[in-house]
Amino acid sequence: MKAITVATYNIHKGMSPLNRHVRLGDMASALESIDADVLFLQEVQGKNIERALQHASWPKLPQHHFLARRLDHKAAYGLNAAYEHGHHGNALLTRFPINTWCNRDISVNRFENRGLLHCQLTPAGWKRPVVTLCGHFNLLARDRRKQYLDLARYVRENVPADAPLILAGDFNDWREEATDQLMDSLGLVEVFDQLFGRHARSFPARMPMLPLDRIYVRGLKPLEAEVLKGAPWSRLSDHLPLSASLAPI
Repeated sequence: MKAITVATYNIHKGMSPLNRHVRLGDMASALESIDADVLFLQEVQGKNIERALQHASWPKLPQHHFLARRLDHKAAYGLNAAYEHGHHGNALLTRFPINTWCNRDISVNRFENRGLLHCQLTPAGWKRPVVTLCGHFNLLARDRRKQYLDLARYVRENVPADAPLILAGDFNDWREEATDQLMDSLGLVEVFDQLFGRHARSFPARMPMLPLDRIYVRGLKPLEAEVLKGAPWSRLSDHLPLSASLAPI
């Protein structure tokens, strides 16, 4: 069975790091170049009336549909935050059929609307489907700890223990606490930690110092992993994407 390539990317609502320019088209071109089988995306703008009026280059389609069309992928979108002029959330894009999907609210305070997008897909030639969880976690460590506990309960109740599982996204985990907690509670390993003994630095994009983004797996073997840095990535979003090659066990 052939390995698959996955990537996680906080796209900053399709805007440049300082919110001055629309970069969604450039992001689409850059993502085309890596040819990932599955993309875990955070801060995806489903709708924003204000930016549509401010920027002539703002796409008419929701961002997940715009990117899916450019990449010839299927898309699932989980709305996390709704407001008067629009909404945003997480999205999963993949070249494989999405068998099922649902969105779980993991918010723990009234200031940060967070979600976990749960999908199931079957890579071409694989005997078993893969469960994917795309998440965006809180800024405060105490809130993230609550979210990890909720995540562990949710996975134990809704994901078969022997199912291949990928959890990826923006963990905001600059204190690097998540990996031990997720290993202890769910048996997940982080691909960069597994391959290189350290987490990948992905933020800020121009001078990455903080390891905020992660790719965790269970029932899969990490083969390769890379931080996509330098041009054009450093001028697109405020985060850098992470990519990994994963094989079934």
